Amino acid sequence: MALTVTNTNTITLLNILNRNSAAQSNTLRQLSTGKRINSGKDDPAGLIALAGLNAELTAVNASLTNNQRTDSLLTVADSSITEISSLLSEIERLVVASTSDANLTASEIAANQSQIDDALTAIDRIVKTTNFNGKKLLDGSFSIGTQNVAGNQFIDDARVFSRSQVTTDTTLTINRVASAKLASASFGFIGGTSRTSGTTLVAITGKLGTATVTLTSGLTQAQIVTTINNAKGQTGVSAIQNSNNVKLNSTTFGSDAFVSVEVLSGGIINNSYATATSDGNTTNDVRNQVKTLGKDVNVTVNGQTTGADGLDVSYSANGLSTEFTLAKNFATGNTGATTSTSFTVLASGGATFQLGTTSDTRQTIGIDSLATFNLGGGNGTAKLTELKAGGNKALKNDAAGALDAIREAISEVAGIRGRIGGFQKFQVGSAINALQAAQTGLSEATSTIGDTDFALATAELNRQTVLVQSAVQLLGVSNQRAGQILSLL
Repeated sequence: MALTVTNTNTITLLNILNRNSAAQSNTLRQLSTGKRINSGKDDPAGLIALAGLNAELTAVNASLTNNQRTDSLLTVADSSITEISSLLSEIERLVVASTSDANLTASEIAANQSQIDDALTAIDRIVKTTNFNGKKLLDGSFSIGTQNVAGNQFIDDARVFSRSQVTTDTTLTINRVASAKLASASFGFIGGTSRTSGTTLVAITGKLGTATVTLTSGLTQAQIVTTINNAKGQTGVSAIQNSNNVKLNSTTFGSDAFVSVEVLSGGIINNSYATATSDGNTTNDVRNQVKTLGKDVNVTVNGQTTGADGLDVSYSANGLSTEFTLAKNFATGNTGATTSTSFTVLASGGATFQLGTTSDTRQTIGIDSLATFNLGGGNGTAKLTELKAGGNKALKNDAAGALDAIREAISEVAGIRGRIGGFQKFQVGSAINALQAAQTGLSEATSTIGDTDFALATAELNRQTVLVQSAVQLLGVSNQRAGQILSLL
């Protein structure tokens, strides 16, 4: 090569040094920020992918937070409902203890009534004070509205547990296919002058249990009815004086209600009082009765056959889940030609939660008021508030009716708690698990694309440092060539 004083080598080395310096600066920036992509020129395609993944990750993180708050809200509600359930169980114990008033004094029954009143007051207090982030949970604020229930002579009550996200109201048309029936059995006694002869022991069994009833000699039909009804809180079986006999009926409707009679001793019925022997007409006597069952009402809702328990009907379709109680006259066919009724579920109200990252993952549940004025009333029973002193179902007025009401309320609260628990476990819980899995996957994807690989970047930095130092030294060598020309001169 000719010995010249051109600066071609110097310019070339300077360009190489600049490129290596720029690469070294970029690597230093990646190491200091922890991000592989710090500007669009670092990786345009990666930047676009990273932006999409980050947006999706942001939505997942927000949804996960929402679901965790929802889970906390439902846990608060469940805890309060658990306490209400405990109070209802205590009320049931007091009512059961008071149904057998033969071994209780009036002051003891009054003391039990006072405890029941306190427990009912405590339930209403819990309902009023249970809240989450300033929102009351159990006072009906989260109930789903209905129309044509209040004042409807064919429907006693309706509870909506969830609704779809449609923006129009949903009308439910109920058609009665077959009537509900009480379980019933004949107790004997032909003729209004019939009386018991001798002592009769009879075991009467119903939905609530068995009671051994003692019928002393000489009891009339009316006295027999009173004696049997004194035990209906234990048995779930009541007696009425029919035209020529005593008839036993279950106190509730439905296929789980039943009546059976077993004569343990005696059972003779005579047409004249104090006759020591049978008149020979054993058809009058009290006889064993095999178990007879009641019947659930059979209805269709919007043309769909649905389940029923006595007078209570459950219906679920298209995101709507509801339970309503038919009025006794309608469910038993005592309304003449009327076989159809309807009510409307409003497209508003309830507690709406977004379970996923898109609007189509919203779910709305209804939590009706658990106040004593709203609990109970299903299957023809009374509302819980009627158990208070002075109410129709107070202990001294109707202890057996109070027992039916409290057991219906217990079942209703258990159903509400179960539905909330099911939503919390299968909807919210599964959503949290899915979102956590998505969060992990998206975080790994964004890290792979956008985060610095420190091992690789450190190795690259060492290489770039060597190249920069080498270029600097070579510039010195290049500059020495001009000195060599001067030495020749």
